[in-house]
Amino acid sequence: MKLWEGRFDKPTAADADVFNESLSFDKKLYRVDITASIAHATMLGACGMITQEESAVIIDGLTSILSDVETGSLPVQGAEDIHSFVENELVSRVGQVGKKLHTARSRNDQVATDMRLYVRESLDKVQSLLAALVDTLCSLASANVKYVMPGFTHLRKAQPINCAQYFNAYSEMFLRDLDRFAACRARMNVMPLGSAALAGTSYPINREITRELLHFDSISQNSLDAVSDRDFIAEYLFCASLTMMHLSRLCEDTILYTSDEFGYWVIPDEYSTGSSIMPQKKNPDIPELVRGKSGRVLGHLTAILTAIKGLPLAYNKDLQEDKEGFFDAETTLCNCLSIYTAMMSKMTFNVNRMYDAAGEGYATATDIADYLAKKGIPFRDAHAITGKIVRYCIEKNKPLTALSLKEFRDASDAFDEDVLSAVTTRASAEARNSVGGSSRSAAKAGLLSIKRRLKKYLN
Repeated sequence: MKLWEGRFDKPTAADADVFNESLSFDKKLYRVDITASIAHATMLGACGMITQEESAVIIDGLTSILSDVETGSLPVQGAEDIHSFVENELVSRVGQVGKKLHTARSRNDQVATDMRLYVRESLDKVQSLLAALVDTLCSLASANVKYVMPGFTHLRKAQPINCAQYFNAYSEMFLRDLDRFAACRARMNVMPLGSAALAGTSYPINREITRELLHFDSISQNSLDAVSDRDFIAEYLFCASLTMMHLSRLCEDTILYTSDEFGYWVIPDEYSTGSSIMPQKKNPDIPELVRGKSGRVLGHLTAILTAIKGLPLAYNKDLQEDKEGFFDAETTLCNCLSIYTAMMSKMTFNVNRMYDAAGEGYATATDIADYLAKKGIPFRDAHAITGKIVRYCIEKNKPLTALSLKEFRDASDAFDEDVLSAVTTRASAEARNSVGGSSRSAAKAGLLSIKRRLKKYLN
């Protein structure tokens, strides 16, 4: 039975029923819908709109429905949406008293409440998964803090960096994501229940009772806004999109660094696949899939923004489009975070290969320019002198570390013996001891800072 069919003489057309239904996807809300309904029934009884006995009967019925759905003995089917399913099942179990559950409530504020409850749980789950990923990156940073690797700009070798500094960089990204999800949770933990269809209700309800039972921080202050607000879903999807974008960047590094051409990392066998025709292949399918799935989440953000951008107040059926994209984005995000954490925890590193590569491509040239600048030569002049030295090395096919003091002095009299040690790979990385820099001590300090900020998100 449809909850609204009394107004109509003719039944809905079969194709309209199919087009209009949402049970096929909003059945995921069954637990939060029943939880919110139990809180609502409790409030109705406490405020005298139904008797305490009726409230108890309704609550018992709802509890039995929840138990049967979760054990699999009650399939969720045969209704327009999850709200209709629960109410119809309730009436079939407890009789006419079940029809009193919807007193002082509309499906508009009901679904808005359900979605906030569901999104709140999802936010807690995502924060836990993100914290686990950052914790894994911290472990990698700690284990590799004594090693040096190439740093890149424009995908060209730029300067030697500390391996821990590299992993710290991604930890900083994901910590920002954690902070955004936490802020989203704080902002969305507002209860719309009690707003009814759009104008509030004439019943003497007590919204504080349901707020407390459902653990919301506050109550919505405008019923028009409350039933039509889906900002929290757009914000969740924005946060998810940024997280997937950061993951995608890490995927790209993983794909490059585990290739034969780079050979810096070794992807675990258990997170690799082979080729059906080429026996030698070891493919990075996991990072490639995660990189590809980022587009799905970004697409869902665009979809929800497009769906709500032109909606007049208050509720419109367009808002049914908030769920499928959200559910898919949530599943995609959680799966990607989980599998990437598992894969990174088993990643191994060719530290000698990374060290050798860090010194290639005249990556310590900046150290020569800095050396001259510290001797009092204006940096732009020091830059030009160093450029000539690099050109000389290219012509002679020599690395910077192979130059003699005489060759340095041919370019400038400011060079002394200590320049020969300044251009080594490790000296270059260790020289950058500023906060956030590539020295070992700076990388360790950065790691301690990350761990300190991460602590509040770890269970």
